[in-house]
Amino acid sequence: MIDFDLKIGKSRLMVAAIHNGHQIRPELLPYLNLTDKEREREEDPFTSELTNISDNSLNVFTSRFEVDINRPKEKAVYRKPEDAWGLTIYNQEIPADLVATSLRYYDEFYECLHRTFNEILAHHPWLIVYDLHSYNHRRDGIDSYEDPEDNPEINLGTGNIDLDRWGGVVNCLEYTLSHYNFEGRNLDVRKNIKFKGGYFAKWLSMNFGNRVCPIAIEFKKFFMNEWTGEVNQNQLDHIRQLLISTIQPVISEASELTKSE
Repeated sequence: MIDFDLKIGKSRLMVAAIHNGHQIRPELLPYLNLTDKEREREEDPFTSELTNISDNSLNVFTSRFEVDINRPKEKAVYRKPEDAWGLTIYNQEIPADLVATSLRYYDEFYECLHRTFNEILAHHPWLIVYDLHSYNHRRDGIDSYEDPEDNPEINLGTGNIDLDRWGGVVNCLEYTLSHYNFEGRNLDVRKNIKFKGGYFAKWLSMNFGNRVCPIAIEFKKFFMNEWTGEVNQNQLDHIRQLLISTIQPVISEASELTKSE
């Protein structure tokens, strides 16, 4: 099964780190062509350290290289290099029964999520979801940096949100993030530059409509070295404080938008 931790509290905010995981079940390991470091580089390490800002949290510990829950089912198991940033993932073809097992775990995960979100929404008219990710910006080498114009420090993916209903919440989040004093400066925060959001957010909107506002929050890996895996803990702690600073404004804006309901 997919290894994950799901905590349910009373908040109207859910914080998720669905790509933090690095675990792969033992029977798949002989087929992997990638080292731990190569896998970790395309995962989202340290995002799980940011989820405890709310009493609703989701942390996935299974690696996206086993099954990627942020992709539709037919693309959830990487098969070829073009599925995974040009990487040669396997040293031989994975047996069909192992792929089928991964896809069964995928289904079971989403069945569990469906029950959980129904439970939360039985107590709240709406829910905000922070779908946390991180992304690489030094693909050509450890000393190479991609153009900042195309790589904001925080990318907000809004492609799966009912903006007629939740646009004010997205704007509030963008404003709060971009005006926070982050070590004496403001971060570059923009919408839909690198990513517009993945299947997890799409699934939330498909299943719960405008009762859920799923915002994909993608941090450029400026807080870590994406090649060595070394993290700047001070910056990671500041990112956590940055996210905390958004909660009250975002929840207040959502409450104002829905007060007539």
